[in-house]
Amino acid sequence: MKLSTKTRYGTRILIELALQLNQGAIQVSKISSNQKISVKYLEQILRTLKKADIVKSVRGPKGGHLLAKDPTEIYLGQIVRLFEGQTDLVECVSSPEKCEMAADCLVRNAWHDATSVLYEKLDGISIADLIHNNGKNNRAVCAS
Repeated sequence: MKLSTKTRYGTRILIELALQLNQGAIQVSKISSNQKISVKYLEQILRTLKKADIVKSVRGPKGGHLLAKDPTEIYLGQIVRLFEGQTDLVECVSSPEKCEMAADCLVRNAWHDATSVLYEKLDGISIADLIHNNGKNNRAVCAS
């Protein structure tokens, strides 16, 4: 599985907001500058995160964006599903009709199990885990 730019950047945005959790709402221009994401693309990703109630916006002169949930409640699996949908490692797992060998395939169950393990792992890693496991002063977020 290859993750889209939206998934990778969405994760970086959430980490950025979590790192600045106690500083109030963070302006788009600051997130854009810190994460090297264009404002236009950043706003598209933020819209998706807002619709999912992961990020919220604050209007006004001190407005910006902040997490709508605690970083301990936002998981990588949730972010991947949000931007990618529930994807399998190979198409025949979710759509066996697209493969004429699916019924007799000796590997299909292994691909299914691997997909399940992948999402189980992603569902166990929160934004808070990423921050705490990467050092206290390490602000570099590379999920490019």
